[in-house]
Amino acid sequence: MVTAASTPATTPKTKKFSSNISDPVADLLTRIRNANLAQKDETLAPVSKMSRAILDILVAEGYVEGYEQEGEGVHQLFRVRLKYGAKRARVISGLRRVSKPGRRIYRGRGELPRVMGGLGIAIVSTSQGVMTDKDASRKGIGGEILAYVW
Repeated sequence: MVTAASTPATTPKTKKFSSNISDPVADLLTRIRNANLAQKDETLAPVSKMSRAILDILVAEGYVEGYEQEGEGVHQLFRVRLKYGAKRARVISGLRRVSKPGRRIYRGRGELPRVMGGLGIAIVSTSQGVMTDKDASRKGIGGEILAYVW
């Protein structure tokens, strides 16, 4: 006997959320890039400490309007609000993942890259945390080049 509570029409639907576990930084950047190209106002991304540090930098540098953490337990997400200029002009022209799990890219303090002649930023993971290339240069430290944003 089938009851009304067990029929597929009455079972609550949960939204499936998949993420790339092997490279969460690339997953975050790809979600932001895709939403930006599609002119979306916001996008969802899985929560991680590295993602939070990257989003903090993007907010501080003015590339992203903001983000909130929602959900509980294993199902936590960042809701990232994208930023656009006048007439919906994109603030983020480009995002590029540099150091990948198969090929890590490290630069010393004197070899930190300048993105678009200083108009963009490089996100660098250092021994003192994740920061922009300008902050790492001021502190005199190098590290792993995670991404370029311009």
